[in-house]
Amino acid sequence: MDLERNRLGLGRRPALILVDMIKGFTDPACPLGYRCPDVVEANSRLLHEFHRLQLPVYFTTVVYHRGDQATVFRRRLEALNVLTPDSEWVHVDARLDRRPGDELIEKQWASGFFQTDLDQRLRNRGVDSLVVTGLTTSGCVRATAVDGLQYNYPVVIPREAVGDRNPQAHAANLFDLHAKYADVMSLEEVLAEIPDPDSAGHGASGVTGS
Repeated sequence: MDLERNRLGLGRRPALILVDMIKGFTDPACPLGYRCPDVVEANSRLLHEFHRLQLPVYFTTVVYHRGDQATVFRRRLEALNVLTPDSEWVHVDARLDRRPGDELIEKQWASGFFQTDLDQRLRNRGVDSLVVTGLTTSGCVRATAVDGLQYNYPVVIPREAVGDRNPQAHAANLFDLHAKYADVMSLEEVLAEIPDPDSAGHGASGVTGS
């Protein structure tokens, strides 16, 4: 039996975190990538809305500058070794409208928070909740969402804006994330809930279960 949990939704100043929406993961020519145009399009819609409302946006990428970084992870998944600073694979997918004010977080492990300054950057900009999107649901998205909760942010995941090479892993991880760590919602629900900084009053909560 699942535990009851409260739907937290978004606060007054959410940030959008696009996890590893880089060529290495969105281009099937890369050993790490797969074709996911629907995920790219969903992220484009969210990005447009966050830009329109002038809310904080963060992209993450994976870059290995030295051979001694994340050695166990890279031995486990040798395809990660293509993610070097001089590689095209570490760049944000050109279909996404990354603007000068959008911050870029370089990471070497799964979570966007682990051994990065992401939490400090969020707090410096007054962020009170997170919309976490990107690739892959069972890997870096999950790790970033769980760490978001562990850093005390309510986390929302739009299901159409995340993806995984394995459909079963995608579904299972969304189920588990919604059960314990985040509000998994439709893209339309998330778009409707993003607060307009010029409006007064926002936020929704309630007890849910399944």
